Amino acid sequence: MATVSVRIDQELFEKAAIMAKALNRTTPKQIEHWAKIGEMMEDNPDLPYEFVKQAIIAKAEKEAGKSEAYSFD
Repeated sequence: MATVSVRIDQELFEKAAIMAKALNRTTPKQIEHWAKIGEMMEDNPDLPYEFVKQAIIAKAEKEAGKSEAYSFD
């Protein structure tokens, strides 16, 4: 994946660094995570945050091969 350098506010970077450490991510990955959530929320303004968060988790589980078929009983 190609990367680029960007300038961001120091305070935002520091908040991301704290969250990244708490969630075992790198600071750039934390900022990426926030950007992904922001993009999804803007594209789907009627969806609640928790739904968007669970969609991201479900996608990651599927990519990791941890998804299970749902049975409609």
